[in-house]
Amino acid sequence: MTRFALVADLGGTKIAAARVEDSGEITHRLVVPTPPEGGVAVVDAITCLFRRLPADGVSELGVGVPGLAHQDGTVWAPNIKNWENMPLGTMLGERFKLPVLVESDRNAFVTGEVWLGSAQTCSDVVFVAIGTGIGAGIISGGRLIRGSSELAGCLGWMAVRDHFLPMYEAVGCLESHSAGPAIGRAASRALRRPADAREVVKLARHGDPRARKVIAEAGYYLGLALANLVDILNPQMIVIGGGVAAAGNLLLAPARETMRRWAQPLAAKQVRILRSRLGARAGLLGIAKLCFDWEAFNTKTQRHKGE
Repeated sequence: MTRFALVADLGGTKIAAARVEDSGEITHRLVVPTPPEGGVAVVDAITCLFRRLPADGVSELGVGVPGLAHQDGTVWAPNIKNWENMPLGTMLGERFKLPVLVESDRNAFVTGEVWLGSAQTCSDVVFVAIGTGIGAGIISGGRLIRGSSELAGCLGWMAVRDHFLPMYEAVGCLESHSAGPAIGRAASRALRRPADAREVVKLARHGDPRARKVIAEAGYYLGLALANLVDILNPQMIVIGGGVAAAGNLLLAPARETMRRWAQPLAAKQVRILRSRLGARAGLLGIAKLCFDWEAFNTKTQRHKGE
């Protein structure tokens, strides 16, 4: 019998939700902005999206979150206001009376890419998501790497400079230099006016030298992080996704060059660095796959049912 899941990919600026068939087909998809006030308003927005999607054949719910998903379904998400300890799994379970899987978005991204994306033939893959924040989903030897407290892959905190700055305390070193808001801040200084990452990418594509320099610098710091990943994990492939990946080779060319200069040479020659084939679908398909895969589902968290 065909199974369906209602899934959501929660980000710092937008929420995507979909009804996904166990074959990987997305039958329905909706996107709304993430409520800037954070808190319960974000849970309400996810709830509203799920209620707008067809419920026939749905056996479970899944949400990929930009942060730490605890085993009890609570979430810590630094880029969403008042989400230091949000009981997302319990709240959605009570509202829908269905099992709920809450998973870090980085694990969903890499799962989606291995299931139906660029990394289908790989057993050792890192997915680097660069958007409002930066995270890495890691599959090594065919298994998700989670860490002792589900914090493996918090790539935004990777140290890529040797001088600590106060802004690193909130989101980490790499994220302060290569994530979307960081690119916006750097561009605002370079252009001497407010700018965001999307505008910077557009200007860079049209040849603006200041915008190109900002993105190249972000790519340099990203390349240092990629070199560390290559040295430690020796992956077959690193997939780059998230909104900032839209910069393409403006970002990836300096990242690749820096990675090759700094990384272990044999591992650096072997690894492939590609943009996500699935794009915005990676998180939705990944969280759906984790919902459908009973073994992976049970190794992650408890399922949360309403009373």
